[in-house]
Amino acid sequence: METKEQTVSKKRESKKSRGISAFLVIVVAFILSVSFFLFVLGADKNFEGGVNTAANHPINLLGTMYKGGFVVPIILTLLLTVLILSVERAFALGKAKGKGNLIQFVATVKSHLKSGDLSLAETCCAKQKGSVAAIVDAGLKKYKEMETQSIPKEAKIEEIKAELEEATALELPSMQQNLPIIATISTLGTLMGLFGTVLGMIKSFQALGQAGAVDSVALSVGISEALVNTASGIATGALAIISYSYFSGKIDNMTYAIDEMGFALTQTYAETHKS
Repeated sequence: METKEQTVSKKRESKKSRGISAFLVIVVAFILSVSFFLFVLGADKNFEGGVNTAANHPINLLGTMYKGGFVVPIILTLLLTVLILSVERAFALGKAKGKGNLIQFVATVKSHLKSGDLSLAETCCAKQKGSVAAIVDAGLKKYKEMETQSIPKEAKIEEIKAELEEATALELPSMQQNLPIIATISTLGTLMGLFGTVLGMIKSFQALGQAGAVDSVALSVGISEALVNTASGIATGALAIISYSYFSGKIDNMTYAIDEMGFALTQTYAETHKS
């Protein structure tokens, strides 16, 4: 017979399997980025005489980006990963929030609790759907179960709290899934941009250090490479920070709603039951 902890663990694994794998997203983003780097940025039309000629000087921004070297597809991979995971989180958190307005849902359930109509409160959860409603519904079911138990009131309140905490622990990982990857890219994107900048400046100084006249073309290409990598790295890092902050805020709002409902459930039980 399974223990309660084993059941919860299986439910958590089931929840995790529903989300998009970050590893798969990164692999797909890398393939797309390399293809874009080779066939779009590296197209002959972006260079004087073609990309494979000796005078393959870039004539537009796409060619300049291609000159950024192997760092460019890495940064593009990070950028695409952020975009894909952001879209995935938008859908996932929208589903977790449920169909209706979250604030209105909490207010409606609290009003039904005060009037003692648990059936209507459960109906609201069924209509709302989503992770928040599932947690509240679990608390309501435990609330009704405790009304039939012959244990001290304090123990019943603790049971309700424990049920809410268990339901929250089950739902929260699915809401936070892939956000650590976005948070990591917020730093990694900027660092890769700086790495590309250093490589570009090395080429620039090599052009300056050559004997004889300064190779202005090589110098300009090195500086362009440095600036392009800097700009793309900073843009990737900034987008990741915005995405992480936005979705973290949404999760915080849902967590506050869950905490408010948990307090309302326990407080209502304590006020309306003598035992």
